Amino acid sequence: MPYYRSVGEIPRKRHTQFRSPDGGLYAEELMGVEGFSADSALLYHRHLPTAIVDARAVDSSAVGGRHTVPNHPLKPRHLRTQDLTFSAGTNAVTGRRLLLGNADVRICFAVADVPSPLYRNAAGDELLYVQGGAGTVETVYGALSVGDGDYVVIPTSCTYRVVPQGREPLRLYVIEANGHIGPPRRYLAAKGQFLEHAPYCERDQRGPTEPLTVEGTDVEVLISHRSGLTRYTYANHPFDVVGWDGCLYPWAFNIRDFEPITGRVHQPPPVHQTFEGPNFVICSFCPRKVDYHPLSIPVPYNHANVDSDELMFYVGGNYEARKGSGIGIGSLSLHPSGFTHGPQPGAAEGSIGAEYFDETAVMIDTFRPLELGEAANSCEDPRYAWSWARRGPDWD
Repeated sequence: MPYYRSVGEIPRKRHTQFRSPDGGLYAEELMGVEGFSADSALLYHRHLPTAIVDARAVDSSAVGGRHTVPNHPLKPRHLRTQDLTFSAGTNAVTGRRLLLGNADVRICFAVADVPSPLYRNAAGDELLYVQGGAGTVETVYGALSVGDGDYVVIPTSCTYRVVPQGREPLRLYVIEANGHIGPPRRYLAAKGQFLEHAPYCERDQRGPTEPLTVEGTDVEVLISHRSGLTRYTYANHPFDVVGWDGCLYPWAFNIRDFEPITGRVHQPPPVHQTFEGPNFVICSFCPRKVDYHPLSIPVPYNHANVDSDELMFYVGGNYEARKGSGIGIGSLSLHPSGFTHGPQPGAAEGSIGAEYFDETAVMIDTFRPLELGEAANSCEDPRYAWSWARRGPDWD
């Protein structure tokens, strides 16, 4: 979990007078989760963070839409984000397209080439995975420079915006939780330190290192909340924090810093777990040495994960188990509960004797069924469900 950090200027004691050079009081704000009973941060604003001058309802379709349809008939699905279309002038917030979702999580994709509006998700944490490009995530806590392979955890109700940089657009895989996202509890000591068996640790985490202050009045912030979307107008720019401290803040971690756990025979997906959220987990499959038992079969065995839907996002290399299926970089495979899935025909035999897999993928396992959003319906490869048998309704 994020460890204690102190950034900028703060008073020696909490909840005491902290004055600006002109003698006025800075406005102290506690950002905390679980009702004052879990992680928090104290932020010190130049202006009142409560001062809004307008609030207007916004159509919920403005951030990826919310309408989904069941995966019925029940089928494995292949979604090609590389086939999604995004016009010039798209941003990482209102330009999101909804791929899949349920009551616990929404999964979107965006290809952004312009800065986003200021945005705050008040319903849960967000996890941004950068599939390509570079940019800056500006937040009320400070800024984070991000690039290919970065996970960015944005806490609930953190005001932020995403600013692409460079000539290439920023390709973002966006996971919106209805709750909190963090490292698996089994990786952490009772007081929160990463344990020795964890595949990443505090040295791999990056947080803001200095305040980000912006002048402005009558500044709009788009708020996503449990009842829909609202646009606030703040009397002053919310990026006015002179200092903060605590254990709740946005942080980044690159998938290349995940240290794979391997064994003599094929290891199950929990060894790849990177984050947990409400009724879902997120795993990182990284380049690694594979099974070294003399009779091992390195690719996964056929399996029916009866309690969860499995969603794999392929972001690098060549995923051995899916060879011959049409899946490539940018593809998503959805293997729902109720469908026994496994390697493509010939993959098991072809993997025997392999010593190393050059593959990178982000997997989400959800414990409630995923439904299909509009983006899924517009980029599906209809042949995938029949790829194990090489025949079916859509097969040539």
